[in-house]
Amino acid sequence: MKEYKKEDVTILWNAEKCSHSAVCAKGLSAVFKPKEKPWIQVENASKEEIVSQVLKCPSGALSLK
Repeated sequence: MKEYKKEDVTILWNAEKCSHSAVCAKGLSAVFKPKEKPWIQVENASKEEIVSQVLKCPSGALSLK
């Protein structure tokens, strides 16, 4: 489980749950960049945009804390 912090929210990524549907990358490509390291770049969007996109993750691999 990896954690990425943006203001008062933490994005959690569980690689084992990821179905690679690319919903995150297609919906917010400025933040979710699977070919880069780190692949989640929280500085590229607002907290609200990121939270909204994380909630659309179909597998639950992305979640919030």
